[in-house]
Amino acid sequence: MLKKILKNKYWQDGEPFVWATGAALTLILVLTFALLFVIVKNGIAVYWPADLVHFEMEDGSAYLGEVVQTTDDEQAGIRHQVKIGNRDLYPLDFKWLTEAHIQQKTAPREAVLLERSAYGNFYGYLAGLELPSLEVPATDNPWARFKSALAALGPGLEELQDIQAELSTLNAQVERLDGKIAKLVYHDKEADPQMAALQRRKESLSQEFQAHVSRYEVRERDLMANTALFEDAGGRQQTIALMSVIRAYRPNDMSPVAKTGIYLRKVWELFTAEPRESNTEGGLFPAIFGTIMLIFIMSILSFPLGVLAGIYLREYAREGLLVRLVRIAVNNLAGIPSIVYGIFGLAFFVYGIGSSIDQLFFPEQLPTPTFGTGGILWASLTLGLLTVPVVIVATEEALGAIPSGLRESSFALGSTKLQTLTRILLPMASPGILTGFILAMARAAGEVAPLMITGVVKLAPALPLDATFPFLHLDRKFMHLGFHIYDIGFQSPNVEAAKPMVFVTTLLLLAIVITMTSSAIVLRSRMKKKFAITND
Repeated sequence: MLKKILKNKYWQDGEPFVWATGAALTLILVLTFALLFVIVKNGIAVYWPADLVHFEMEDGSAYLGEVVQTTDDEQAGIRHQVKIGNRDLYPLDFKWLTEAHIQQKTAPREAVLLERSAYGNFYGYLAGLELPSLEVPATDNPWARFKSALAALGPGLEELQDIQAELSTLNAQVERLDGKIAKLVYHDKEADPQMAALQRRKESLSQEFQAHVSRYEVRERDLMANTALFEDAGGRQQTIALMSVIRAYRPNDMSPVAKTGIYLRKVWELFTAEPRESNTEGGLFPAIFGTIMLIFIMSILSFPLGVLAGIYLREYAREGLLVRLVRIAVNNLAGIPSIVYGIFGLAFFVYGIGSSIDQLFFPEQLPTPTFGTGGILWASLTLGLLTVPVVIVATEEALGAIPSGLRESSFALGSTKLQTLTRILLPMASPGILTGFILAMARAAGEVAPLMITGVVKLAPALPLDATFPFLHLDRKFMHLGFHIYDIGFQSPNVEAAKPMVFVTTLLLLAIVITMTSSAIVLRSRMKKKFAITND
C-alpha cells in the first residue's frame, strides 16, 4: 500500500512538499504581520490625548485619570486599569478599579492633564495661580489666564537654554585647556611661559563660567516663583511650578482636530527632544542619532573589508586546505553568539588597542582613559566583526554565480584580471553583495548584547557628533534604541509606566531598520535593471 502511494505521480512530483513549504511560508507571514500589528497598534496610540474619567467610589474615595485597559474577570467582574499619575501624591501612578465598586463615572470638561519634567503626569483641576514675575492679561477665565502664563514663560525658558548653551561652550573650552596643561605637566614644563598663559586663560574662563551660573540661578529662581495650585480628584492640593510644565491641556474639552495637533506635537518631540523621567517619557533623539551613527560607522568599517575578503577568496586565492579552512571559519563565525563578540571587543579593542592609544597619545590623561574605555568607535568595530562574515559569504556567492564564460570572454578580448573584476564581475555581483550588506545592516541594528560592554549607556551626556572641535568624538559613549528598549522594559522600577515607551521605541527601531534596508533594496533593484540593460 505504501509503495503504491509513493509511486503515485502526486508524490513523485513533490506536491506535498510544495504545499508544506507554502504552508510554512504562510505561517511565517501571518506571525510576522501579527507581530507588526501588535507593535504598530500599541505604539501609534500612545500619544493620543485620551479623555479623562472621574471615578467616585463606594468608600468615598475619588480618582481621575486615563483608562488604559478594561478586563472582565469571572470572579472580580469588570475592572479598569486607570493611569492616575500624580507621583508626588500617590505611591503608584496606576490603579485597578472594580466596576462593582464604582458609584459614578463622569468626564468633566475642566479636568486638566499636565505633562511635567518630573514626577510624570498630573491629573486634576486648576484651583489658583501665583504669578509674581509674569505680566498676564487679567481675565475671569482661570484656564485662559493659566495658558497665557505658560506662553509668557517662554522667553524666560529660552533665556535659560541660551545660558546653558554658553555654559556648555565654556566647559568645553576649560576641558581643552586642562588637557593642554596636563600635557605640559606630564613633560615637566611647568616653567614654560605657555603654562602661565594657559592658567590665566583658564582662570578667566572659570570666572566667566561662575558669572553665567549665578545669572542662571537668579533667573531660574525668578521663574520658579510662578506657580499654579491644582487639586486632585480627592481634593488634595499640590503647588506646581509653571517652569516644570511641559504641556497642559484639557482633553475632555478638545475637538478631534485639537487632539490631532497635540498628537503631532508629541510625535515631533519624540524625534527632536531628549528623554526624561528615567527614559520613560520625552523624546528619543539621542538614541535615534546614536543608532543611525553606529550603523553608519559600522558599514564604513565592515562592508569594504567583507567585500575585499570575499573577492580574494573567490577570485585570487588558490583552492586548497587553507582556503577551505578559512571558508569553514567564516561560516562558523556567522553563528557565534553576539555576546562573545562583545567580550572580544572589550578585550581586544577597548583594553588592547584603546589602552595602547592612551599610552601613546594621551599619557597625560591617565589613569583617566580616553580611548581605553567603551565608545562608539569600539562598538562599531565590534558590530563590524559580527557582520563581516555575512558580507564575505554573500560576496563569494554573488561572484560564484557569474558564469565562468564571461571571465574567459573578457580575458580573450585582452582585459586584465583587474579590469575584468572591476568592469564586469563586480557590477554583475553588486545586487548579491548588497543583499549581504542589507542582512548585515539589519542584524547590526538590532544587536544589544555586544554594545552593553563596548560603549552604550542609558543616558549619554553628549552626542558623538557636535559643533565642538574636533566635531567627531569617536571616544564618546552613546545611546541606542535597542538598549533603550531593554533598559526601560526590563530595568525600570515602574513597568506599567514604561510599557508605552517600549512599544514606541520598538516601532521606531523597526521603522529605522525598514527605511534603511528599503533604501538598499531600491538601490539593488536599480543596479539589477542597469545590468539587465547592459547585458542586452
